[in-house]
Amino acid sequence: MRHHRFIVSAALVAASAGLVPGTAHAADPVTPAARADDAPAGDTRTTAGRDDAHFEISLFAAPITAHEVQVIVQTLDRLRTYEIVYDWGDGSTSKVPSTGLDATWEYHTYAEVGAYTVTVTVKDTATGAQAVQSVKTVTDGTEYTPHAPTRLLDTRSGLGAAKAKVGGRRSVALKVAGTAAIPADVVAVALNVTVTNTVDAGHIAVQPGKTPREALTSNLNYVAGQSVPNLVIVPVRDGHVQMFNGGWQPVDLIADVTGYFKASAASGYTALPPVRAVDTREGLGTPKGQVPGYGTFDVAMAGHRGVPKGATAVALNLTATNPQESGHLTAYPGGHAVPATSNVNFSAGQTVANAVIVPIGPDGKITVRNGSWKPADVVIDVAGYYSPDSQAAFKPQEPHRIFDSRTDSWFRPRGPLKGRDFAKVPVFGRSDSLEAVVLNSTVTNTAGSGFLSVAADPNEWEDYETGSALAPERPVSSALNWTRGATVPNLVQAAAGKGQILDFWNQGWESADLVVDLLGYYDPK
Repeated sequence: MRHHRFIVSAALVAASAGLVPGTAHAADPVTPAARADDAPAGDTRTTAGRDDAHFEISLFAAPITAHEVQVIVQTLDRLRTYEIVYDWGDGSTSKVPSTGLDATWEYHTYAEVGAYTVTVTVKDTATGAQAVQSVKTVTDGTEYTPHAPTRLLDTRSGLGAAKAKVGGRRSVALKVAGTAAIPADVVAVALNVTVTNTVDAGHIAVQPGKTPREALTSNLNYVAGQSVPNLVIVPVRDGHVQMFNGGWQPVDLIADVTGYFKASAASGYTALPPVRAVDTREGLGTPKGQVPGYGTFDVAMAGHRGVPKGATAVALNLTATNPQESGHLTAYPGGHAVPATSNVNFSAGQTVANAVIVPIGPDGKITVRNGSWKPADVVIDVAGYYSPDSQAAFKPQEPHRIFDSRTDSWFRPRGPLKGRDFAKVPVFGRSDSLEAVVLNSTVTNTAGSGFLSVAADPNEWEDYETGSALAPERPVSSALNWTRGATVPNLVQAAAGKGQILDFWNQGWESADLVVDLLGYYDPK
């Protein structure tokens, strides 16, 4: 949250004689130069009666939700009665009275995210004298700009960092702002991160900033000899993100950018009920049959499957299954050349899913390429889309854990998800309504094979407390797949539902533990 505090010493003169603005200081309360009694900072005493021509006002602005800000005006002379006019910097104004006995606060919702200057005019209703002061504020919400899939980091070649593996319990900092046409004021970035050349088990955590530190969350889990990708949406701090190797042995890391978020108008997000768009096993969305080695196929997105024309990018879950040999899948905008990036890595016979955000090409399509020498099946589920007409703005969060079935929580005792059962996880945000939630979900301690589905719960939390909750319907889409003994992560962008509760379904027949880390919210106007 970005806070701005200004203390103003303003000389009031008769309104007909003109305005003398005060001087703003971006600091904590200071003693104004015109104070005759030399009172300590923040003191609200006056040295004259009601006709004294000097008083102080304090302005405080803070974002509340993705589009809403709060401005507090405190008049430190409590004997006066004021009229306060707010010019919100977007062409709208509002007027409120103030008795001067307490701080006066006003809320405003902006149609577009961004930086605004709020100008406050305080008028003494008894004398007609007035003072004006301004404060700058920035909404918490950000909007998405697609980026052609581009490799930013490859420790194997020295791209973006030293040509060397990242040591055990070590971090590598990746400069994002100002790199590959990513703007300097980027707030968060969408990266497909891959760990490879592993010689032992461990995990990778992607965090904001460049200062090395231990991580309390994880984004990728790996074992010896495994290459694992995962989509990460992470705040950018000081122009950087960092990747912490939580294992004890060195690994190589790769990061491909697919888009970024700024506090300015671009593309908002709209969540969709998960819908299957492609299944090569059935001939859904593309001709039936495995995708040949190094073959491609196009998928029409704009104007199809709930994605409108004019959408700039689509959020998908991309799954490779029944591959005959090791390889990878790459998803990219239709009509573009094949990028030197990847989204899903697989070995022969493996079923692997990964969340992706893919820019939509000028032809309204995306293209998927099988980067293996031999055929593989491909499944695609649509989770949502980005467009200039979508209203939900993204509020990135410092990654933090909100659920771990291996420990007790206030809403559920410890214990794995039983087969064919679900866990309901509250994801309450500051807004009364959320469009969607961005999470990293991980299954571990798996007793058999299965897959995870995530869907909005139809109830409010109090419905469960009163015993009036409706039974949620079992979803059919998948967020990630696992085999016995595996630890598998994947990013999930899921609609939050009216009660801001998500249901995590263990679609296998055997138990599995579930870990959920919160990465951010999509907050509507």
